[in-house]
Amino acid sequence: MLASVGALTLTGLLRPVPATAASAAVGTVRLDNMPVALRAGTTQVVTCNRTSGYKARVAFWRLVDGRWRSEFSTTDGRIGYGGLVSPGSRRQGSGTTPMGTYGIPFTFGRWNRSTAWRMPYLTMVTGDYWVLDNDSRFYNRFRKRSSGGFTTAGSEHLVDYGDQYEMSAVLDFNYASPVRHRGGAIFLHVNGRGATAGCVSVPRVMMGAVMRELQPAAVPVVTIGAG
Repeated sequence: MLASVGALTLTGLLRPVPATAASAAVGTVRLDNMPVALRAGTTQVVTCNRTSGYKARVAFWRLVDGRWRSEFSTTDGRIGYGGLVSPGSRRQGSGTTPMGTYGIPFTFGRWNRSTAWRMPYLTMVTGDYWVLDNDSRFYNRFRKRSSGGFTTAGSEHLVDYGDQYEMSAVLDFNYASPVRHRGGAIFLHVNGRGATAGCVSVPRVMMGAVMRELQPAAVPVVTIGAG
């Protein structure tokens, strides 16, 4: 029997997938009928599979004894109100969620770091922003207002979204070499009242489980699509 807590299924909702030689290192594996571009050493994956409208099935996978196993999942995942878009076509302010596979550079939230969380973590406070000023050299980066170098208009004051960003993981969309006007601030975070503005969101209980499970040594990635 599958054990559930709210909208979170805690064991094996999705059938385990045998790992190929490539899927244990760099390569591609199909999880929930979507191609996942693995990085060297990846043994943890979050898949976000759009089902209808802004709803999505989101699952947490782990490579165990050569097989990819879904450890917990939800059918109450959310994407942007603008739907899915190819990453190169995305425009800032469109409410679209970029398809593809993304790493997690760090996590953040409104609480002090839990001893159960192993990923790099920042506690957000008043004055912490995600820069979306297209003229700033800090575009698509976390930055404190006191540090300067950007305008707050159009940037996200993170504590204004305290419920959604209570626990959050940053996705490295448009991150390494940011393209202006393509947008940023794409996170995995807690559900709000409806669609997101481009992020992926899940019920609070699942986001808590994700935060506890993620670990840097597993080189976790998040794949977004419609399988």
